[in-house]
Amino acid sequence: QVQLVESGGGLAQAGGSLRLSCTVSGLTFSSYVMGWFRQAPGKEREFVAAINWSGGNTGYADSVKGRFTISRHNAKNTVYLQMGSLKPEDTAVYYCAADRDLVVATTPTSYFYWGQGTQVTVSS
Repeated sequence: QVQLVESGGGLAQAGGSLRLSCTVSGLTFSSYVMGWFRQAPGKEREFVAAINWSGGNTGYADSVKGRFTISRHNAKNTVYLQMGSLKPEDTAVYYCAADRDLVVATTPTSYFYWGQGTQVTVSS
């Protein structure tokens, strides 16, 4: 059974930082592209960042570029999202997702496995 479990969400002040983690079980983690997406109330789920199997290729949404960093530790089956210079508009439920591919993808439909999400709230 494949499981993706996010952690690290919570409340932060604008300008602050948080680190999200997503630990994966039930699949060969190192064979998957891993992505982070977010969904704010009343909005569609949107791409945040993704990383290929080796960590050598990453992609970011323009809205987070320069503020967020995605990384992975294959031996720990974990992908991270370091979020800095947080803004109130970063408030959302953050999801990690796994894509059995070699190329970083930015569309939610490319990802087959999803976590339950973790809430991030940024106060002004």
